[in-house]
Amino acid sequence: MNANEPPTPSEGVQSEQFAQNYRKTVEYVGFRVDGNTVVLNLSEHRRLSLKRSLQLVNHSPGGFEWGYIGSGPAQLACALLLDYYDDEQFVREHYIEFQNQVISHLECVGPAECWHLTGEEIDAALRAITDDVVPVPDGGLPAPSLPENWRTVSRPDRQVFQRNDRDHYIVLGEGVGEWLIILCSQGDQAYPAPLASRTVRVDTDIDQAIRDLAEESNDLIPPTMRED
Repeated sequence: MNANEPPTPSEGVQSEQFAQNYRKTVEYVGFRVDGNTVVLNLSEHRRLSLKRSLQLVNHSPGGFEWGYIGSGPAQLACALLLDYYDDEQFVREHYIEFQNQVISHLECVGPAECWHLTGEEIDAALRAITDDVVPVPDGGLPAPSLPENWRTVSRPDRQVFQRNDRDHYIVLGEGVGEWLIILCSQGDQAYPAPLASRTVRVDTDIDQAIRDLAEESNDLIPPTMRED
């Protein structure tokens, strides 16, 4: 090699640069056809996969939605991040906040009555989300006192456990001298709907109450739909 020539980038560096450049050109579009939602990856001229996202989390088997916080938008947030980043653990940790910050605000506007989301916009949103993540003791991994299909969700004001395979949450709220522990589901509602609850004193071990609610969550799912 000529000493005056710049070094040739390694194959790994070239591949990484290619991936970054490709991601910048990615664009997703969402619209409705006869009342049904359609989401496309315009860069690859294909429809966004619902089936793949359902294998990771099961919020809305009936399809995607947007423009509010609920099961349909949560499924879209999961599917879109999974398609874009192709990293299941990363998606598990951030799709709920991505739904809250991005998907819930999408609107079909303009002459074409559709929304557009570019790769650069997705990257910018995730940078903001991950910068705002509040550390938790287990780093968002499966909660030590619950089955592996539950994980801790980072929240600055309360402790929340989320079931990975269904739209179920266990929320801990501290009252005067006691804990109110609620099993709830978001669904397509503006606010979570309570499914069951426990009240325990703050000076007692609350792990058993949390485990009991996790069992109740399992009991609410027909045996043919259970994944654990």
